[in-house]
Amino acid sequence: MNILFASSEAVPFSKTGGLADVCGALPIELARLGHSPTVILPAYRKTRYCGQPIEPLGVDFIVPIGSKMVAGHLLKSVMPGGQAPVYLIEQDQYFDRDELYGADGKDYVDNCERFVFFSRAVLEAIRLLDLKVDVLHANDWQTGLTPAYLKIEYRKLARYQNIASLLTIHNLAYQGQFWHWDMLLTGLDWRYFNWRQMEFHGHLNLLKTGMVFADSISTVSPRYAQEIQTSPQGCGLEGVLQHRREVLSGILNGIDANQWNPKTDPHLAADYDADSVDQGKPICKAALQKELGLPRESHVPLLGIVGRLADQKGFDLTIEVMQRWVRNEDAQWAILGTGEPKYHKALEKLAERFPGKAAVRLEFSIPLAHRIEAGADMFLMPSRFEPCGLNQLYSLRYGTVPVVRATGGLADTIVGYDPQAPNPAANGFSFQEYSPLALDEALRRACDAYRRPEIWRQLVATGMKQDWSWGHSAKEYVELYEKTIERGKGVAN
Repeated sequence: MNILFASSEAVPFSKTGGLADVCGALPIELARLGHSPTVILPAYRKTRYCGQPIEPLGVDFIVPIGSKMVAGHLLKSVMPGGQAPVYLIEQDQYFDRDELYGADGKDYVDNCERFVFFSRAVLEAIRLLDLKVDVLHANDWQTGLTPAYLKIEYRKLARYQNIASLLTIHNLAYQGQFWHWDMLLTGLDWRYFNWRQMEFHGHLNLLKTGMVFADSISTVSPRYAQEIQTSPQGCGLEGVLQHRREVLSGILNGIDANQWNPKTDPHLAADYDADSVDQGKPICKAALQKELGLPRESHVPLLGIVGRLADQKGFDLTIEVMQRWVRNEDAQWAILGTGEPKYHKALEKLAERFPGKAAVRLEFSIPLAHRIEAGADMFLMPSRFEPCGLNQLYSLRYGTVPVVRATGGLADTIVGYDPQAPNPAANGFSFQEYSPLALDEALRRACDAYRRPEIWRQLVATGMKQDWSWGHSAKEYVELYEKTIERGKGVAN
């Protein structure tokens, strides 16, 4: 099959979150399975310095944006390993900026116009590059218009008649909502601005547009696919998803097993695998404690957190529990990430007052993220909601036992240990209620198990033996593409 990935980001060209990891890894895995993936991305300023070869093609185009015509250029590169071609949409007025979507905590005011242009450029690139496409795989709101343009404007053109479309929702909370007059920028008839298609409470909603016009919809875990059909996880779009539930599915993200492998990880003080974790992991823990200025105490549980410091990630619960634990419990905390200023201040204060208990690094550091995954005993993810989650999967691979709230992909991947009813499939600890008390109780269960080596070794071994690489997920996508092609046959305008 020929699959065209339309995305606003993909590793290693650009990244702000998990979307980039998926769109960087899945095409490579599909190529290994014998399919022909192609990726199309904006040419951001950061993209030019990503380390991949980029060359101009000498192909220019012009597309309508509202009442004006805007020119763009096509560049070419490849995914690492050279298995999947990458085309970049160059338009410096829109994309030659410091960040991808906004600056100083605020979105760019012209984001709708930027991604209207990108969506139109995707459809034009198919013609200009003579691409063979069976499935157009759109991702999130930034490409939500592509299924609409395909059905409304391009379906009658010979090259486009047999292209089916899939929209993957990576996080429903981000929908691409803009004021109603931005409908003019799309160039689509106002008759589509209605509550069944593009309008959402008086606003233009690009994610909803993609959900309505795509032949298939997917999201990044089976549990999240169910959760978003109800409030509050549906974020107001649960009715649309219920209406289209027959074409909605959930496929878990995978992880890059080469980048996240404790046996070959260059960032670690010692390498190890499932057979040598008892020797290698204590060395990594001691090295991490030294690096972070924590007492080198092997018997004290070290709790790790890496990620965005935000409400979604459960930091309101984490801060409240930490404030008690650093005073009263024999445990250490290692936290890496950036996010909301209120959490920066709270964590800095705790680290300053309790330097032997809490180490906080308010930064983005891939090497340190790897060392926390390897050096921590437990990894905390008490998320309010979590479409898929990757860190719990990294943790399992590194023998670091996850403590999670049972939501979305966390519920699909973590089997909680229950001392009253031991389950050989248990690979972590989980809790249901979103409250500090529930998190506190889960941490206490985890610490009790940590003090019982035979139980802890079993939890570690179970997690490390599981395969969360992209191989299985890619095969599920292949099946979904085949269904999408069937759904797209004979679709009326």
